[in-house]
Amino acid sequence: MESKIYLRIGFALLLLFAVTPGIAQTAAEFSKPWIDNEKAIVIDAFHKNSIDWRQIKTDRRVAGIIHKATEGTGVSDPKYASRRLLAKRLGYKWGSYHLLRKGETIRQARFYLNKIGRDSSDEIMALDVECTTNSLCNVPKYKVTAEEIATFLKYVKQKTGRYPIFYGNQSVIKDLSKNLPNNQLLMSVPLWYARFKENVTDFPKGIWRSYTLWQFSSEINCKPDEKCLYRVPGTKHDMDINVYNGTIEEMQRDWPMIGQ
Repeated sequence: MESKIYLRIGFALLLLFAVTPGIAQTAAEFSKPWIDNEKAIVIDAFHKNSIDWRQIKTDRRVAGIIHKATEGTGVSDPKYASRRLLAKRLGYKWGSYHLLRKGETIRQARFYLNKIGRDSSDEIMALDVECTTNSLCNVPKYKVTAEEIATFLKYVKQKTGRYPIFYGNQSVIKDLSKNLPNNQLLMSVPLWYARFKENVTDFPKGIWRSYTLWQFSSEINCKPDEKCLYRVPGTKHDMDINVYNGTIEEMQRDWPMIGQ
């Protein structure tokens, strides 16, 4: 996600090393699931991430792409439309995300839906929330309330018949799980979990039982001259890489309704 350029410095150490006793959930799906060759890989990109489409095609596990579409009420990704067209021509499952800012939530949701258009019924939608009221975050424009999150989700559901996938890092998920346990709206929304470590023993309980997508690699834990958890051919170290909580075939079958 593009916003991590600004946010990652502030909480990278938390994402990498934090362990909170008492909320641990241990399962095979939280221990390096990307090493399973049957698991689907999804990349999420924005315009500053370079993509060599010919090279990416050499990795059969890369089955989907989720690309930034919009941010706030007026920021559009300049490469969204062209990459969408090319990716779908190449046979990839396609998705988009909106980076939520504080305020004017309905206007943001309208802007996002107008950008992706009415012909997006076969595509994943996602809401990127980088900061919440009590999460670790020092960028005020991204610090949104639970009410703003709910407003966006409900509006998109009303207009499309589907909820967006909810993207959040450990701090955001911990905050929501603590302060909104058993929230029926969020429990209905698939989770896209960002955590940049090999094994997770402190997945926050309260709302989600597990993840639908796990973003496990980015420039936080993947450097140009270092061995990374996973490398997608045709991309650089700054590409966000995700593992789907299921097989390639399952993801292709269930897209765009995965997790719902």
